Amino acid sequence: MTLPAMIFAAGKGTRMRPLTERTPKPLVTVGNTTLLDHALEQVRRAGLPRAVINTHYLADQIAAHAASISNPEIAISFEPDLLETGGGIRAAAHLLGTQPIMTLNADTVWQGESPAAVLRAAWQADRMKALLLLIPRDRAEGHTGPGDFDLDADGRLRRRRGETAGYIYAGAQILHPQPVYDHDEHAFSLNVIWDEMIAAGSLYGTPYPGNWCDVGRPENIPLAERLL
Repeated sequence: MTLPAMIFAAGKGTRMRPLTERTPKPLVTVGNTTLLDHALEQVRRAGLPRAVINTHYLADQIAAHAASISNPEIAISFEPDLLETGGGIRAAAHLLGTQPIMTLNADTVWQGESPAAVLRAAWQADRMKALLLLIPRDRAEGHTGPGDFDLDADGRLRRRRGETAGYIYAGAQILHPQPVYDHDEHAFSLNVIWDEMIAAGSLYGTPYPGNWCDVGRPENIPLAERLL
């Protein structure tokens, strides 16, 4: 299954200050490699030929960096206004198409099996509207907040915030984009779409068997470098 990849790179990176005062968060380096290049490496490992990168904050720096990359093929979706994750996908619809897409956050790193391979092995297009990659909360390196989801025996997700939630979202998914395209808000989070899918019984999850680190804050960079 060939999927276009969407890499979220538009945010202002406020949690990563002061490193992001003059550098967009996707170009912050972890182990001498930018976070964006860590995400693009996952696209290459998965054999995905094309990636769409959404940009807003210091967008010219990201576009210049992307112009130096030949594999995968990269398209830039510039957002004059911050649109959040759902609005970012909808704004890039003309670049992504209507078939399932893979999305990746640009502030996480994975160590182990390709996250795309894990998702593709579990993906069932006939019954899933989205399949989220999950990390057990007790293995979520660098994550300080509550959990996000619990996982039913059949793989469906349900919300359970706080200390009792067993899993957090690991920043990668396969998604049917049409429900996002049909949403009528200008700027909105994918959480809105996920909650609609939960109500319909079509949001699924699969645990990631490798190691993972949230790189959203400067103090997490050494954690990620040790993991890598």
